[in-house]
Amino acid sequence: MFLGFDTSNYTTSCAVFDGREIRQAKKLLTVKAGERGLRQSEAVFQHTVNLPPLLQQLDCSDLQAVGVSTRPRSVEGSYMPCFLVGEGVADAVAHTNGVPLYRTSHQNGHILAALYSADRLDLIHEKHLAFHLSGGTTEALLVTPDRDELIKAQLVSSSLDLKAGQAIDRTGVMLGLPFPCGKELDRLSKNSTREFRVKPTMIDGNCSLSGVENKAQQMLSKGECREDIAKFVLTYIAETVSAMLQTLLQEHGDLPVIFSGGVSSNSLLRETINSRFQAYFAAPEFSLDNAAGCAVYAYLKENQ
Repeated sequence: MFLGFDTSNYTTSCAVFDGREIRQAKKLLTVKAGERGLRQSEAVFQHTVNLPPLLQQLDCSDLQAVGVSTRPRSVEGSYMPCFLVGEGVADAVAHTNGVPLYRTSHQNGHILAALYSADRLDLIHEKHLAFHLSGGTTEALLVTPDRDELIKAQLVSSSLDLKAGQAIDRTGVMLGLPFPCGKELDRLSKNSTREFRVKPTMIDGNCSLSGVENKAQQMLSKGECREDIAKFVLTYIAETVSAMLQTLLQEHGDLPVIFSGGVSSNSLLRETINSRFQAYFAAPEFSLDNAAGCAVYAYLKENQ
């Protein structure tokens, strides 16, 4: 059995992987009504409270290795205090059980969880493109095999300002939805019958999303309905991601593409991408922040 931990800014998560199936136990962090995020000190406190009861929900017998996310990305200087909680518990569990501990990044965990969900773990041995779309990240990565880390993700395109998840959450809070707002904004948008034609703002292969928040505020001040505002914002994001992908395929060739991160679970985004490209999406439970990829990482490292 392989155990994974991930303590991101919005979800406490642990998971076990037996080489075939994954079982997860996770809990969203609590954000007060009307607020758009958490201070790191509050996230650390909630993770500390959440982890013990979550771990008790999983069968951790016959433990062979532990995997944990210790930083947002596998780049120099990438750091967030909330990941210290998962790392500390993972270190204690590995030490007391006398098994190896394998450290990776939150981003690599997202990619591995998505590849597992899409039944394409074979892509760790091939060059491919990976989109990581979340509250703090709107990035396209060129992923290549790596002896030490299994995969190495090189940033090839990103948002220059507002991130897709930020645009969704800020719009949702503006419309009175609970934070994080992705699921409810998706649901709201399905009640709109309007069709929007948008032109994404692209700069040297990167995108800009700051305009979508301003436009949403203008629509709200003019009295336009919440459903139309939700659909406009999600359409804008979907068209922007589509433009990013089109540019990357032209530059890097016809590579496999995998989508991860909470924003990737949005139904309008999936419909837009699938209508134009051949791409793989993680199931929603493997798109949102989760420890599944860390458990998979431990399994792959142990069997390397």
